[in-house]
Amino acid sequence: MSIYFDNSATTKPLPEVARLVYETLSGEESFGNPGSLHRLGVLAEKDLNESADKISKILSCKKDELYFTSCGSESVNTSILGYMHQNPRAGKKVISTKTEHKASLESLARLEKEGYEICYLPVDINGKPDLDVLERELDDNTALLTFTHVNNESGAILPLSDIVAIRNKKNRNTKIHLDCVQSLGKLPIALSRMGIDMASFSGHKIHALKGFGLLYIKTGVRVEPLILGGGQQRGMRSGTQSPYLASAFAMALEKAYENIDENLQKMTELRDHFVSGLSKFDVHVLSPKDALPYVLNVSFPSFQSETMLHCLEEKEIYVSTVSACSSKTKKVSYVLSEMGVRREIAANAVRFSFCRFNTIEEADRVIAAISEIYDKYKV
Repeated sequence: MSIYFDNSATTKPLPEVARLVYETLSGEESFGNPGSLHRLGVLAEKDLNESADKISKILSCKKDELYFTSCGSESVNTSILGYMHQNPRAGKKVISTKTEHKASLESLARLEKEGYEICYLPVDINGKPDLDVLERELDDNTALLTFTHVNNESGAILPLSDIVAIRNKKNRNTKIHLDCVQSLGKLPIALSRMGIDMASFSGHKIHALKGFGLLYIKTGVRVEPLILGGGQQRGMRSGTQSPYLASAFAMALEKAYENIDENLQKMTELRDHFVSGLSKFDVHVLSPKDALPYVLNVSFPSFQSETMLHCLEEKEIYVSTVSACSSKTKKVSYVLSEMGVRREIAANAVRFSFCRFNTIEEADRVIAAISEIYDKYKV
């Protein structure tokens, strides 16, 4: 039986989510366009509103502060580009780090080409941004701070409360965007109490479906739409909404929050057990000790990342390399490089990412498989 330890890339939809989608799509009256005026359209709009109600209550925000998108990347792009383009008087400076997801980094690169000033804070070996530099750089010209809540490669957790405190001290007009794609469903998120202004989420990371993202924009924050058309979602995000994707997300979110604290403890125990088992191979654990336990980045001496990945794949164990390493370019993870990890160690890095359904028994089977790989290659 296969083992899936690549949940930061995507998750398997919950069986109840799959059933909900099947029942919705096979229903006689559940395929309407929520923008239509007839009864089928009204029913579709009702389903959308019910999903929005559920999501807003779980995430502690107003329903009209949420917008349904196609993915986390769209939500990130809309937040960063949309805010800066809509608010030219807010300032021309954005502060971030170079360990962000590419959705953020590419948006920042576009802004830089447009003449905006982008300040990248250095990060330490634990993936934390240098807050002294943040305090020094945050000024009256700083329009936006954009950071990742949980890094998808290292599991590093952002010191958000410290960042909010610095923002409040230096310039309360500066907005904060938070990429919550990897933290949703794993850490408690109460948007109205976090001190942030925008946030991005993705459905397929929480056992919902691909093709659905969520964007939070705090009341009063003005953002230029990224997608134009029929003016759906109060003109913020045009395009026909999908009631079944929204209901799938709402259900998956409800399930994730049912035992969120217990699941965090369970994953901590699994991660610690796995690290203990891996210690016999003299590995380098690259994730910080206080990382989210759902993500574990490990470097194996004598094994290139892709070699270990494919050796495990032959045993039906699925993990990921932290970067698409190329033998021609010798590229390694930009996240690990920014954290100060030596190239020869980063080149051997593998990411194991867990979900709440993974077990210690599976971890033991992976450890046994790695032992067999070491024996086979006489390492």
